[in-house]
Amino acid sequence: MHEKKSTVLIVEDDAQIRKMLTIVLDAADYKAVDSDCGKQGIRMAASIKPDLILLDLGLPDIDGKEVIASVREWSQTPIVILSVRSNDDEIVAALNLGADDYITKPFSTEVLLARLNANLRKAAVREAGEPELVNGPLRMDIVRHEIYLDGEKVAFTPKEYELLRYFIVNRGKMLTHKQILKEVWGGVYVENTQYLRVFIGQIREKLEKIPALESIIVTAPGIGYRMEVLE
Repeated sequence: MHEKKSTVLIVEDDAQIRKMLTIVLDAADYKAVDSDCGKQGIRMAASIKPDLILLDLGLPDIDGKEVIASVREWSQTPIVILSVRSNDDEIVAALNLGADDYITKPFSTEVLLARLNANLRKAAVREAGEPELVNGPLRMDIVRHEIYLDGEKVAFTPKEYELLRYFIVNRGKMLTHKQILKEVWGGVYVENTQYLRVFIGQIREKLEKIPALESIIVTAPGIGYRMEVLE
């Protein structure tokens, strides 16, 4: 069984197109979630925090451009438009509101996947400064959501991946328990330090199989954790 890469939220009212997109994305190892209307799509974007949104403009409750404007108030998640609307005014309006790309229907699945990959890579570079993060023998492929230890791919759960990514992006910095819990789990978890300790233990167990990574995550009792910077 393949590990899924990024999560893609499909906001599309046509059930057949949603099903086709889900099949295409699943075959390419993306995790697809979907919504058939704009307001639900906005709520799902906030709760699921997908890596990319595929958005139709002709939705039954609100126009897709309203979805773009709403999501852009709090998120820079890549938004790729899939629409039958092909006139320049619609394309320009969607892009000016914050859409990252625009694909007109009907479309080639090969072109769609290429555009998704390109936008995910751009988002990874925007977030982390580069599509890969490296700290000694630890390497993270931000686009594919893969972790390599000394050149060997090692499986991490989605939450372990998010936690490790937060550490490597902030390597060398002391991070408090509350900082980590807020950024990785959300504000309602800021007091769950025991929860954090469990996940740190799971990550350490995997990292410590590589001698150079045995002490890469340092504990500051009562304060938090720091990831050492390795050559």
